[in-house]
Amino acid sequence: MSQIDKKKITTEPELPPQKVYPLSELVPPTSAEPFYHDYETGVPIVVDLGRSHIRAGLATKSYPSNVFPSVIAKFRDRKINKTLTMIGNDVFIDSSLRSNLRTPFDGPMITNWETIEQMLDYSFNHIGVNSNGFVDNPLVISEVLATPLQQRQNMMQLLFEGYRVPKATFGVDSLFSFYYNGGTSGLVIGSGSENSHIIPVVDRKPLLTYAKRVDWGGEQAVGYLSKSIHLKYPYFPTKITDAQVKDMLHEFCYVSKDYDKEIKDYLDLNKLEKNDIVIQAPFTEIIKPQKTEEELKLEAEKKRETIRRLQEQAQKSRLEKLVQKEADFEYFSALKEKLKTLNKKETISTLRTEGFDDEPDLIKYIAKLEKSLKKARNEDIGEDNSDEPPNFPLVDIADDQLDEEQIKEKRKQRLMKSNYDARQRAKKEKEEARLLKEEEERKDREWRETDLSSWIEDRRTRLDDLIKKKKERTKLKEELNDRKSRAAQQRMKNIASLASNDTNYDSSSTTGRRKRANITIDDDPNDTFGADDDDWAIYRDIANADDEEAIEEEEQKLLEIEQELLEFDPNFTIEDTLQRQFDWRKSIIHRFLRGPRDYDPEEIRQQHQLHLNVERIKTF
Repeated sequence: MSQIDKKKITTEPELPPQKVYPLSELVPPTSAEPFYHDYETGVPIVVDLGRSHIRAGLATKSYPSNVFPSVIAKFRDRKINKTLTMIGNDVFIDSSLRSNLRTPFDGPMITNWETIEQMLDYSFNHIGVNSNGFVDNPLVISEVLATPLQQRQNMMQLLFEGYRVPKATFGVDSLFSFYYNGGTSGLVIGSGSENSHIIPVVDRKPLLTYAKRVDWGGEQAVGYLSKSIHLKYPYFPTKITDAQVKDMLHEFCYVSKDYDKEIKDYLDLNKLEKNDIVIQAPFTEIIKPQKTEEELKLEAEKKRETIRRLQEQAQKSRLEKLVQKEADFEYFSALKEKLKTLNKKETISTLRTEGFDDEPDLIKYIAKLEKSLKKARNEDIGEDNSDEPPNFPLVDIADDQLDEEQIKEKRKQRLMKSNYDARQRAKKEKEEARLLKEEEERKDREWRETDLSSWIEDRRTRLDDLIKKKKERTKLKEELNDRKSRAAQQRMKNIASLASNDTNYDSSSTTGRRKRANITIDDDPNDTFGADDDDWAIYRDIANADDEEAIEEEEQKLLEIEQELLEFDPNFTIEDTLQRQFDWRKSIIHRFLRGPRDYDPEEIRQQHQLHLNVERIKTF
């Protein structure tokens, strides 16, 4: 059967590219926090002291005047020799400040009251409070549900003694929102940075004795999503910061209306087209220099010339080895016949001189040499296209009848004759192999035509065996990459064993022609290693590399059998082929990691991509 093209087995439809979202980057503020000048004495000031952000403004406005992160950093300005305190967005103006930022909160509770005072100063300053040394406005301060008494006392002490506010009130932000939106009775769910509260409200009165707290908030959600991403992509080439994860959480995650139902088919290909979010991290694309058409032609010509030269060298090397093997085979075959005429003592002496222990050792060596010779004749050693056989007139003339120049020419002709004879024998071997293959194909065709069911059963069995070997090889390769695996440890034992055998082996005991030969065997004549071709797989295991030629041959056999079954077996479809069995569309792991598209590990753009799918509903 001719070379099988994989494209004939599977044809993949072109899929449109997915929408790609860039990984968010921290954009430093271009200006400082604004100052407002519409301050009015006596108007209540509302301050939402949040774990992540602080919001402050006059109660007469619909929106807070200033919203900034609840972080602080100290900065030493060497030019003016002063230590400056930066608060909120001002911390992110300079990258050197970010490493020193801190927060006054430990969980939902305030632990650094000096920092809180600085943040309140900052808030009142930007609102425009202009009273001298005090705040002449009522204050509305948000706090967590069931605030400890110590927290309340410290806050009241700061407000009344530090700012001398006329009056202050405290409340829960979610209840304020419920009241503002006209609610009368209902279940209020307030989710903060550190925890969430469920508060029942009846006739505008919260039933705080029935309220519940869940220790899950924005910070825990960010931490969970961050761990999920790092577990999903442990070797992602770019560092993912908590700020970037928080942006992903706010932008792409949501609360499912029916989680159990939605999660079941979330990774189905049809739904994944809509559910999968691709996030692209920044990367540097390597642009290959464009070559002119003339340069490409010159490069292709050089490549063809190099390939031709290497092929000629390989053919020459194979031919030389073939000639040597044929000479060795002829020599040892003659030695085998000679032993029949010798007595026992002479036989032992002759065998040991040639490097053999006994006669079975010689017979085993000749069998292996014959097998190697047969394989070498089927290799490419170059073709002799001359119509007439060459003439070697000096080969059969004795040396004493030739002068010095003729003797040199005779040696040259003898080598040429050996090469010619080797080519002829190889040509004959190939022709016999071709005829044998044609005969096997004819018998196979007759078998298929007379008994299709048994022929199909045989093909399916052979296909299953090839697939099993392929899976075992893939599994072994993965295990060998893990030095702690059983396969890797066994490989090390094999290496140690071979090294030990090599050390204990007395090379001086092997003399004669056998020592110079290319084919060697073990000292033990009863050793059957190598009789089965699978025995030689140990050397591939030790080398930790696949035999590319054997793999390619198996791949070709597998494709040929699949093509035959597609043609003659009505129950064998495209979906039964190996490629479709390993198709990424059928892999839930692939869909989870790479979404509803194929993945090319060599493409740097895809290496820098994150896929959010089930995390979008699992986080909340």
